[in-house]
Amino acid sequence: MTPAILQELLASADIRLNGSNPWDIQVKDARWFERVWREKNLGLGESYMDGWWECAQLDEMFYRLLRCGLERQVRGSLRYLLSYLPGVLFNLQSRLRSRIIARHHYDLGNDLFLAFLDDYQQYSCGYFEKTDDLHRAQLDKLALIAGKLQLSNSDHVLDIGCGWGGLARYVATQYGCQVTAVNISREQLHYARERCDGLPVHFRDCDYRSIDGRFDKIVSVGMFEHVGLKNYRTFIEVAHRSLKDEGIFLLQTIGSNISQRGCDPWVVKYIFPNGMLPSPAQIGKAAEGCFVIEDWHNLGPHYDKTLMAWNRNFQQAWPALKDRYDERFKRMWEYYLLSSAGAFRARSIQVWQIVMTKHGSGRAQPACRI
Repeated sequence: MTPAILQELLASADIRLNGSNPWDIQVKDARWFERVWREKNLGLGESYMDGWWECAQLDEMFYRLLRCGLERQVRGSLRYLLSYLPGVLFNLQSRLRSRIIARHHYDLGNDLFLAFLDDYQQYSCGYFEKTDDLHRAQLDKLALIAGKLQLSNSDHVLDIGCGWGGLARYVATQYGCQVTAVNISREQLHYARERCDGLPVHFRDCDYRSIDGRFDKIVSVGMFEHVGLKNYRTFIEVAHRSLKDEGIFLLQTIGSNISQRGCDPWVVKYIFPNGMLPSPAQIGKAAEGCFVIEDWHNLGPHYDKTLMAWNRNFQQAWPALKDRYDERFKRMWEYYLLSSAGAFRARSIQVWQIVMTKHGSGRAQPACRI
């Protein structure tokens, strides 16, 4: 593959090699051309980590690349297609494999995540409806969730995949709810237990498939992306059996516009092992016969703003982090945050809040939009 061919493809997205625009790619190593053509998404990400190319505005470069569909034009090599095969043949998110994501990503170190997240440690999309401030946007997101769940001080809430306990702490302090919060990241749980000390919040270190008990309300934010296609129905059935008949279930998840059986090879290798983004069709099929879908709210554009705010915080915090994380890690992390921002900006991926009630319960429709 010659540089001229790749240059022509990128030009269709208004991206120039060694051009003057901040979204143009500056090639530092001539081996980059062959590597990207041979390894596609994985080669593009790894070569950035290795310093083979630079871009002043990675987010805008990815926005332009994805907006014009360039990624679809360069897919198709056997090696690229084979990267999706394990997710088709095997259950990569089984009970035995469930802690891989915790060890690889969420247990990297609380110092890293707390350096760029808000005061409630929300590692999910904020709600920038009336603010440009990350902390305010995350508080507004928590309030949005609480409103859709119609929380009261008599509710026992189940939080599946509770992160650092910010949502559990919020609903316990603001609404007086009792909370059972489930997670498999020991680093997150250690921090969450300290932050929620003295509150009616009980944390459990267990896989979602081991949940027992019945709850008035159930919420799961940013965890369904780790469930996997072969387990979507199982997850929904767990929520169904755990929810009281008059209860409300809110699922927030990043999603794909089309049904897929795998995820971007670079993301799977470096960020979220065995991750998979569900489509509306896959979620609908999993929920069929268990839940009535009451509301489906797309917050995708808000995630662009969230990721850009996280990257600004990460860059500012880097001097305090660099003794523990090397320069290659820094490039990996900024590539992850900014490429994701570009993907949301291009509307290639979405994030949804889906409100559900039990099918067949005859429950009155909850007032989801407030």
